[in-house]
Amino acid sequence: MDSSREEQLLTIGQAAEYLGVSLNTLRRWDENGKLAAIKKGGGTHRHYREKDLEIFASDLMKFASEWIQSGTEFPGTFYCPTSSIFNARLTKMEMMLMQKPGFEKLYSLITLITGEIGDNSFAHNLGKWPDTSGIFFGYDLDKRIIVLADRGLGILETLRQVRPELSNHVEAVKVAFTEFISGRAPEKRGNGLKVVREVIIEQPFSLFFTSGDAEVRIKNPDKKFNVVRGQRIVRGCLAKIEF
Repeated sequence: MDSSREEQLLTIGQAAEYLGVSLNTLRRWDENGKLAAIKKGGGTHRHYREKDLEIFASDLMKFASEWIQSGTEFPGTFYCPTSSIFNARLTKMEMMLMQKPGFEKLYSLITLITGEIGDNSFAHNLGKWPDTSGIFFGYDLDKRIIVLADRGLGILETLRQVRPELSNHVEAVKVAFTEFISGRAPEKRGNGLKVVREVIIEQPFSLFFTSGDAEVRIKNPDKKFNVVRGQRIVRGCLAKIEF
């Protein structure tokens, strides 16, 4: 499969089913700019990207996406300016998961992959944040979603420091999720995204991750790992975990 191909667009009917609204509602939202559709080749048929529907349907994704794209005022409730604050809030989330029925065997793995993504942002941008340091970390345990984001260098610029031959975001993100770049056994530092991929594939979780114009989506039923090229450039990194 070509890892650089663009993501397949959903029809307006598929988008309506995804959001649980009528076709007329989607047409109205397109006309008033609330949820703009894509019209291929200047045609009249409306199409939608699944990522755009996810962002629209989730306030956490909306907050995180708007912040990394435009630098709008940070929603302080979700702001972790330092890794110590992030890990304190991560511990709080873990305690809440431990108290939820049915998560006795999963809470530690959910905490693990969340911690790997968050720690990855701090480790790779330490002393190199382009402007705002810290990360977005929000979760809704009732909806079973966790969202993390940063306004950092992004995967490509980070890996170019040790792999200068990397030429695009898709290639860099694929390497980040599949190759051990610089590991000192048994820690394998800087390789947390490999751990995330392995856990997501093996457990009843799903992941959406984007950096630059590269997007990773691992979800049921096939749980295949693939990196595709999206239509927009995302600053830093944005991730959504569903469990």
